[in-house]
Amino acid sequence: MTLPPQLALLGMAASLTVADRLLSGPGSSNKDKLQQQQQQQQQQQPHLPLAARTAGCKETHSNKREQSPAEQLEDMRTTPIKCRDGTLVYPYSLPTRDDQLGRLKKESYDVLVIGGGCVGSGVALDAQVRGLKTAMVEADDFSAGTSGRSTKLIHGGIRYLETAFWKLDYGSFTLVQEALEERAHMLNAAPYMNSPLPIMIPIYKWWEVPYFWAGAKAYDLVASRQKSVPSSHFMDADEALFQFPMLRGNGLKGAIIYYDGQMNDTRMGLTIALTAAQEGATIANRVEVVSLLKDPQTGVVSGARVRDKIKGDEWEIHAKVVVNATGVFADKIRKMDNPEAIELIEPAAGVHVMFPAHFSPAKMGLIVPKTTDGRVLFFLPWEGCTLAGTTDSHSTITMTPQPTAQEVNFIMQETNRYLTTNVSANDLIAAWSGLRPLVKDPEKIREGTAALSRNHVIEVSDSGKLITITGGKWTTYRRMAEDTVDRLLAERPELLVDGAVALNSSTWNMKLLGADRARIVCDQKFNKIGITLRNDYELPEDVAAHLVKSYGTRALQVAELVRTGYTDVKAGTRMKRLHMRYPFLEAEVVFAVEQEYALKPMDILARRTRLAFLDTEATATAIPRVVKLMGDLLGWSWRQRAAETAEAVAFLETMNVNKMALLKSNKKK
Repeated sequence: MTLPPQLALLGMAASLTVADRLLSGPGSSNKDKLQQQQQQQQQQQPHLPLAARTAGCKETHSNKREQSPAEQLEDMRTTPIKCRDGTLVYPYSLPTRDDQLGRLKKESYDVLVIGGGCVGSGVALDAQVRGLKTAMVEADDFSAGTSGRSTKLIHGGIRYLETAFWKLDYGSFTLVQEALEERAHMLNAAPYMNSPLPIMIPIYKWWEVPYFWAGAKAYDLVASRQKSVPSSHFMDADEALFQFPMLRGNGLKGAIIYYDGQMNDTRMGLTIALTAAQEGATIANRVEVVSLLKDPQTGVVSGARVRDKIKGDEWEIHAKVVVNATGVFADKIRKMDNPEAIELIEPAAGVHVMFPAHFSPAKMGLIVPKTTDGRVLFFLPWEGCTLAGTTDSHSTITMTPQPTAQEVNFIMQETNRYLTTNVSANDLIAAWSGLRPLVKDPEKIREGTAALSRNHVIEVSDSGKLITITGGKWTTYRRMAEDTVDRLLAERPELLVDGAVALNSSTWNMKLLGADRARIVCDQKFNKIGITLRNDYELPEDVAAHLVKSYGTRALQVAELVRTGYTDVKAGTRMKRLHMRYPFLEAEVVFAVEQEYALKPMDILARRTRLAFLDTEATATAIPRVVKLMGDLLGWSWRQRAAETAEAVAFLETMNVNKMALLKSNKKK
């Protein structure tokens, strides 16, 4: 099959099954037909890699059993898509959640990862790719906690570099160096989703020009080994005001522009988890660890007893090594191993507020390097809105931390120091908080101190050899995962004996699901997908851009749902948005349920799409339709639909701040 210029292969998402016709009806067996088709494909597609000429054309690893072509067809749950040349394409389909639970109940594993945030998903992916049979369970939804409540930046921490030079702190320097290396990885792993973002540092004193210029150039220099973003530069006042018209111009001397990366954090975390599943790992959300299992002879942790929070049944998962990657909840799991364990986690709440798009340029961020109390404040364009944050304050550990009026007011006041168009409580469309797992270094605790580590910490418990990974930052998730798997192999060298497990990680240059991993969909040129969405599917530009940025090649599967219809929407019906102001589609609800393990309305409204993080009022209007679609797909009773609606509304209450309280708090100041 020859690829036409504007992406004839529709909906392939890294792994395809290609057939010239539907395999159904009487006659020869599926296996015979597939063998004939594969011979034809090998003749017609000599330019494709061998894996792409078979029923499963993604890259494979030695630890994963190859399915026969017939087995793969039986697993197909996606509608075949007809290409322009008449060829039918079966998009990649993830195993169902029931299939994943079935494996968890029957099989034993080399590694069980507890926690499905970015680090837990990264550990599952790294371990599985090395050849370790891996399972991962998450008590809530994938990346529902800290991993989905970040500032959305992929960064090295430019302020840590300042600390490194002024205080001669080599630890801060290595922290920045490592993070900048990992920034390059993240931009490469999912280039459709992650992209460089210019960030402006406004300067109002002449002496600050060389100071900030030197700092930005030092930042470039540290990152020079992994060149992934443009270099920093100085911009005079006129150009700065042209690029950022909302900026206060009185006294402005110019600006320094430096670059970091930006991401959709929850979707990035989800994509890592789904890639682990594509590589053969068994993953399941809303499966809670009830207790840890221990070998009665050695006392070593050998698995966990878990409970499915959807159906309520419990069972045991047996594994040779258990990794605790639960972030701020790490101490809870550590105490299942040893009730006397000293707590390591010091949670810090980071508050963010959302404003409409017109408060920032579409492609330029702003950093306030030093607020009135010495903290850093970002003002960034994100998902068609403006994100401002963050504050750091102590918090209790919860899945749904809520911002206070005082914290939101502080962010607005600091923002207004630099803008001509002041933001107010009336402009606020959402406000939310996330917990960062600051961690005490266990070695220093043993020495009698409780210093917090800015780097990640890996602990192997004396009592049960439970491996805990915590601390760190989003940008370094892959390095944290690599270090964790290195450590578990060091602790359990017997896993390397038969030679089937790789000693070293291979995730550095690895593409994630949707990134055209086999290079046969769009050859890494994702603008081609956008062209296809606009021209072939007649989707509006904002919708096409959103789908490409969220799904990569899999955006075409969502578009095909729009074309073919779903539940109560007939084929040929014009695409339907969840809310008229935003590009999120009803078809994404169907795709999230069928292909992304969405089980509850907020799995979609807060995480598969990001509407709840952008605009709580718009989200409230979308809840009934999302519940209707999910209820029809998942077979919910009217009682369950009512319960899911109430739960979604309660979640929204944590995604905002009472505006009356905000106004009162502001008056007191």
